[in-house]
Amino acid sequence: MLALISGRGALPALVVAALRERPLIASLEQFIPDELVSDLIFRLETLGTFLGRLKGLGITEVCFAGAIQRPEIDHNLIDDQTKKISKRLIEAIDMGDDQALGAVIEIFEASGFGVVGLDKIIPNWLPDCGVLTKKRPDPAHKQDAQRAELVLAQLSPLDIGQGCVVSNNHVLSIETFGGTDWMLRSISLRPLFWPKGGLLFKSLKIGQDRRVDIPAIGTDTIIQAKECGLDGIVVQYGGVLILNIEQVIKKANELDLFVWVRETDI
Repeated sequence: MLALISGRGALPALVVAALRERPLIASLEQFIPDELVSDLIFRLETLGTFLGRLKGLGITEVCFAGAIQRPEIDHNLIDDQTKKISKRLIEAIDMGDDQALGAVIEIFEASGFGVVGLDKIIPNWLPDCGVLTKKRPDPAHKQDAQRAELVLAQLSPLDIGQGCVVSNNHVLSIETFGGTDWMLRSISLRPLFWPKGGLLFKSLKIGQDRRVDIPAIGTDTIIQAKECGLDGIVVQYGGVLILNIEQVIKKANELDLFVWVRETDI
């Protein structure tokens, strides 16, 4: 039996809608999903008790979906069941994103749960290679995509971001703590003397565990890309989910943007 550990944003509700059977939905108290009613709400300070409740409900696998950020830990709220894992948990909170998520996976696995990625439970969200839209990238866009891939590859060891915006071979913005939404909002304010157009490039970090925090785009991403003056979106083949792909392609065609699923050069 599957439990979906959900965060904020539209992704958790889309996951539930795409599955044949509704999973148990659990959420961190600080990051309640936008369009779902959670069956269980927990805090990291009571994670040990929460894991026990999952076992009692017959849960054998967990999947993570939605946006979360590293919350502050209130040491006064750590209960007896969580004290056994609190040292590892607190160390994880202080790590970079990938290391923290890796530690959380270890805690769930050590408690007897299988951790599965979204690409395993909804594999059709990973499209085949190629340009999916009527509009196609031109040679300058292909050069920008190569530049973006190289930049993100170099940043991967620093555990920074899964996306960047490049135009005319210039890096205009890199995805950091604020995520893709914040990055694209910043591009909408670019000065007039900056390069026009450009593309959003999304990929996994090199060596990233695919079971958590796999990058994704949806129709909202398409709309934001248009609003900030981009020409299209490039996603890494096999490493980025496209949510509601038919709607994404339709919206991209309406807004005259390209969506390109690109094989990596690295």
